[in-house]
Amino acid sequence: MSVNSITNANNVVLQPKGGQQMGQSDFLRLMTAQLSQQDPFNPVDNQQMVAQMAQFSSLAGISETNTTLQQISEQLIAQTQLLKDIKAATPAPAPTPPAT
Repeated sequence: MSVNSITNANNVVLQPKGGQQMGQSDFLRLMTAQLSQQDPFNPVDNQQMVAQMAQFSSLAGISETNTTLQQISEQLIAQTQLLKDIKAATPAPAPTPPAT
């Protein structure tokens, strides 16, 4: 999820730390700012808030899965390269003479 910045009612700019990717702490900061700035007589719909939290939870799970799959891919690439190196270093077997 790419976010440049968000300005709340007091014109305070909330930006994700680091690059353009939002993390869990950024989401919690934005949610806290949203809750602190809401009108008490017209609060945010509970279903909408729960839906946003569920979406973020799903996104966090997908992001963690992507990280794990990337690590597995890197390990497979390293193992494949090691096998290629072993195969290249192993001398070819001598040909067997034909039986007479």
